[in-house]
Amino acid sequence: MARMKFLCDADRCIECNACVTACKNENEVPWGINRRRVVTINDGKPGERSVSMACMHCTDAPCAAVCPVTCIYPTEDGIVLHNKDLCIGCGYCFYACPFGAPQYPKVGNFGSRGKMDKCTYCAGGGGSEAAGSAEEFAKYGSNRFGEGKLPLCAEMCSTKSLLAGDSDVIAQIYKERVLKRGYGSGAWGWMTAYHEDIKV
Repeated sequence: MARMKFLCDADRCIECNACVTACKNENEVPWGINRRRVVTINDGKPGERSVSMACMHCTDAPCAAVCPVTCIYPTEDGIVLHNKDLCIGCGYCFYACPFGAPQYPKVGNFGSRGKMDKCTYCAGGGGSEAAGSAEEFAKYGSNRFGEGKLPLCAEMCSTKSLLAGDSDVIAQIYKERVLKRGYGSGAWGWMTAYHEDIKV
């Protein structure tokens, strides 16, 4: 069974925000919520990198582990969905997620901020609504996955830095890119992360 994942190639991202705009338009996300955002590291300095961030649909999702009502769950395809009918808006998922994916739809005191919202991988929702229905769209957004399509954020990426699909295929594409760039095994190693050699 394929596991659906996202991967953003920081060497290709040009911070155009097409992925952010595509997500907001396709899912009619309310003002103030960004299911996807572009984060720039070392902005204006040598080595600047931009990364498109959203729910990464983790294999062992920490948001699902801390949810007291188990409204966040992985599907057979590895997509992490949430059921807004069960959600109590406690915010535990927000604090547990290392990517900041779950968000409150409103600003305010506890209880008035609403139920959490997050990227659905354009796979509709985790509730009882019929797949592809107007009710599902109103609550969760587009169900492109049910139509055999990839998330629109990845399809709209002009440099193809944002990849979506089967994790094995994405890993192979990224591996080929890294080898073509000539990074070899040092692309994501100790020296890259900590700027020093390993002394054995």
